[in-house]
Amino acid sequence: MDIALDLSLRLLAAAGFAALIGYERELRAKGAGIRTHVLLALGAALFMIVSQYGFEGADKFDASRVAAGVVGGLGFLGGGIIMKTKNHVTGLTTAAGLWVTGAIGMACGSAMYVLTAVCVVLTLICLELLNFYSVKLGDKEFSVLLSSSDEKALTAALVQMKKHIKGFSLSRHDSRHVAQLTLRFPKRQHNVEILNYLSSFPGVQLDNLE
Repeated sequence: MDIALDLSLRLLAAAGFAALIGYERELRAKGAGIRTHVLLALGAALFMIVSQYGFEGADKFDASRVAAGVVGGLGFLGGGIIMKTKNHVTGLTTAAGLWVTGAIGMACGSAMYVLTAVCVVLTLICLELLNFYSVKLGDKEFSVLLSSSDEKALTAALVQMKKHIKGFSLSRHDSRHVAQLTLRFPKRQHNVEILNYLSSFPGVQLDNLE
């Protein structure tokens, strides 16, 4: 196979495999979606290709150094996605997914297609089939803060949202009652519609939606 065609195939494979993982993350309304995953995998794949073919004239050459540098960069990028709030930590799964996507890109850059395909399948199984609390494949998830000075109004809102609630915690700040929720909605439901729904409860304020 022509070398240019072979290297282009590696980049296309990295983009395709990464898009599958990015699509799953985007369905769940996570911060890192298709574009982020594809760009990350393309960069990792290109770094591997350059490490193998970009320094052929050098006296001393070690491709593993480039791989080690990419791994370090992936850790830095993933760390920027992890967010800690008072009650829980978010972004861990997406950060881990980006880390694996980078590894997938490096494997494609080294033409390890079978190993890459197996890794993609296992990653999607981990993200979807092992998500015990998701009833439907591809539901979107949101982290939401609702608050109210009237505890009964907040309780009534929670009762109405019961079918969408995946997890929640309640607290009180000064005179306001606060509910931190993880909500699940069908992927076909538009974000604007969801926002209007969450803002419609009497006496309850939507403080955050992510």
